[in-house]
Amino acid sequence: MPVDQSLVGREFPPTRRYRVSVEKVRELATATGSQDGQVPATFPIVMAFEAMNAFLADVGVELQRIVHGKQRFTYARPVAIGDELTATLSVASLRQIGGNDIIGTRSEIRDESGQLVCTTTATLVHRAVRDEPGRRPRAPDLRRTPLGPGPLRRRQR
Repeated sequence: MPVDQSLVGREFPPTRRYRVSVEKVRELATATGSQDGQVPATFPIVMAFEAMNAFLADVGVELQRIVHGKQRFTYARPVAIGDELTATLSVASLRQIGGNDIIGTRSEIRDESGQLVCTTTATLVHRAVRDEPGRRPRAPDLRRTPLGPGPLRRRQR
């Protein structure tokens, strides 16, 4: 069942506050191979992922049906040790292609004073449910979608 189009523009409640600690920065730096001693640029994914999970649970989408398509971070200022951050997710876009939902999200990461630290955007692909066991939904007819080149004509022989 497709995700409801009325979600576009909806903002979800902020996540609980997350304190950026030396230990958590070290854990992420080790996991990502960062060695410069700074807070990794991808650190806000910790809060954004929590916001995404809350959003998926709220709208009844199972995480195992999500494929992560794209992620972007835009900073107002660097994340610092000691920051207490929250993420507020909103649905920026939603379209269906071949039975799959392509969901665009935007999460604003703010500090304890409410100041914007980072905005992160993501594209999530919500995979369609199979019609029958072992069978995938039909591929989209690209002649009839915004991705296609327009009406296709058969070559004359």
